[in-house]
Amino acid sequence: MRDLLPEEARRRRALARILLDQFALHGYDLVMPPAFELAEVLEKGLGTLDPGDVLRFVEPESGEVAALRPDMTPQIARMVATRLCDEPRPIRLCYEGTVLRRRQGRARRHRQIPQAGVELYGAPSPAGDGEVLRLIAAVVRAAGLSDFVIDLGHARIARALVEDLPEVIADEVTLALIQKDVSRVEAVLRGQKAVNVPSDLARALCALSDLSGGGADRPGSEVIAQGRRLFAGTKAAGPLEELAGLFEAARRGDDLGDVLRLDLGEVRGFAYYTGPIFHVLAPGPGEPIGAGGRYDDLLGRFGAPMPAVGFGLHLDALAWAREAAGVGDERVARVLVAADPPGEALVAALRARGVTAVLHAEDDDPRRYAAAFRFTHLVEKGAAGPALSGVEGNAFEPIGLPDAADSTALADAIVSLSRS
Repeated sequence: MRDLLPEEARRRRALARILLDQFALHGYDLVMPPAFELAEVLEKGLGTLDPGDVLRFVEPESGEVAALRPDMTPQIARMVATRLCDEPRPIRLCYEGTVLRRRQGRARRHRQIPQAGVELYGAPSPAGDGEVLRLIAAVVRAAGLSDFVIDLGHARIARALVEDLPEVIADEVTLALIQKDVSRVEAVLRGQKAVNVPSDLARALCALSDLSGGGADRPGSEVIAQGRRLFAGTKAAGPLEELAGLFEAARRGDDLGDVLRLDLGEVRGFAYYTGPIFHVLAPGPGEPIGAGGRYDDLLGRFGAPMPAVGFGLHLDALAWAREAAGVGDERVARVLVAADPPGEALVAALRARGVTAVLHAEDDDPRRYAAAFRFTHLVEKGAAGPALSGVEGNAFEPIGLPDAADSTALADAIVSLSRS
């Protein structure tokens, strides 16, 4: 767990606001699931999340096992199945908040993980998949990133191939595929336990990790053509055609044509997702800033079967990517008034115009206070009346104020200067 001090908290809320505004712009309504959830609800929708990651406890009054939410998707699925299932479809919902997990890794240095995302219910493939792909691209651009890619795969490609393996080696091959460890896949398939594995299946599994592209260096059509040759006669052929259709349709628009890539060997979450899956990658964090896909089986576990697709963005990773790209937040005016007059009258006039303003004692080192609490402007007593300075760190740049007869006119002048 961790605290967010004022500046970090401000940046977090500003980023979340950007995402939520984009979700709303695309018609997604905000829901707020509780921080605690019955464990049985979460277990229905945990997907590939390790149960050991979940922080459980016994609720004292009922004796029920509850948990701090490790993921919001099962909670929103419960909402839809129990309270929104009779609403017209598609149902578009979004969320923002923290989840809590025990496991820690490079991009999960904290147990408290801030997320924002969307869930689209009742929209079948490929239309629903295309909608969320376009949305996540729009959201990442709105957050200020231009250098990013969306890796698109299909959960049932790897699953179809692994299902035909002997049970004794299926898990080991799956783990090697997740790690994209081709040499390990080859070693397992050469072993004694794999003697009955057909050669075409072994060939396809060994090639999975290299079936990626879609950029200038390797066209997506080449990746799909190679996949068709390798998967011919296997259960993976059908999912590949679904993916090929979605990829070609999505790339026709300007919003995805330059960022969409193919990765037929993507295996993360393949036991949970039922169709297309995707990950958003950008320089900086070293792992995806967002991920999602289709999970048509989820609502059925809650007694209300319907198609479902969505994604989540990891705000820490997204903030890291923004920092790596040199993206700064819009500077919002904050005015410290340390001159009386105009004093409280100016503070009130600025607040009436939507500008943060605070009254500070003239003799209590207003410059130190303004720098410490990141005020953008300081009004202090000057030789000829109130004097305005712009604040940058510990530097104060005098700004000429026009003669103003009263606090209202002075507030208008300050607002105009602060926005110029």
